[in-house]
Amino acid sequence: MKVAVTGSSGLIGSRLVPALRTDGHEVLRLVRRTPRTADEHRWDPQHRRVGPAVLADVDAVVNLAGTPIRPRPFTTGYKEQLRSSRLDSTATVSGALAAAAAADPARPRVLLSASAVGYYGDTGDRPVEEDAPPGSDFLARLCVEWEAATRPAEDAGVRVAHLRTGLVVGRDAMLVRILGLVFRAGLGGRMGSGWQYWPWISLDDEVGAIRFLLGSDVSGPVNLTGPAPVTNAEFVRRLAAAVHRPAVLPVPGPVIALALGEFGRSSVLAGQRALPAALERAGYRWTHRDLDAALRAALQRA
Repeated sequence: MKVAVTGSSGLIGSRLVPALRTDGHEVLRLVRRTPRTADEHRWDPQHRRVGPAVLADVDAVVNLAGTPIRPRPFTTGYKEQLRSSRLDSTATVSGALAAAAAADPARPRVLLSASAVGYYGDTGDRPVEEDAPPGSDFLARLCVEWEAATRPAEDAGVRVAHLRTGLVVGRDAMLVRILGLVFRAGLGGRMGSGWQYWPWISLDDEVGAIRFLLGSDVSGPVNLTGPAPVTNAEFVRRLAAAVHRPAVLPVPGPVIALALGEFGRSSVLAGQRALPAALERAGYRWTHRDLDAALRAALQRA
């Protein structure tokens, strides 16, 4: 296949691009700066512009572009940056794919577009699959808009899958870098009550699932999470064991809420017991079915 990738320099994209090439795909990367190599093509998602010929003959687009969500307060300006970076990039590639499909309707095309398990809001200990309704907090509303931005491609007959990704466990993942340092210093512990679910996925399986979905017939929302989500208390216990340190210094919920505001309340103290039902039904084979294996792989490479 000929596959275009946005966000190719990020955590997931930087691992995905070489993996796609290993699979035999031709990969082109959409970049905002001046192209430096033959596989790079410039686009301007802020103004929703991409050259009409760039996506005309691609078979698939993997859309991973968007400002990373970092552990910081959700100011008005930061919220708008998170929103616009996702909606602009998704609308740009969706519109371009729709135009390509209109020009050549016989050619099958697919759009795998990033989203997040934050779509569901805080679901407590209730298991949630892809048919669960959206939540009402900022991140949930953002995910609803993000997914809706693919509508032009869907209406044009493009197969669209929404990648509702959980917490990625990998060598360069922010979660592993920050918590790894804290726990290696012996300063780690549960966050808040510790009962909130953290739906994790290994970086290997995040990339593996995207490669799998390119060649499948799956469409609609897909939870990219491991098959065994755990609570925050269990997550930190296993992380502490992996680095051979105790997990005895809990961080009170009010402290997290005060320091991180809405982000802390919705992304640290809340969670989703999200299950990858669509992947399981489609027959995806996991590299890391349990958290211990995912943490070992991530920490060994760190």
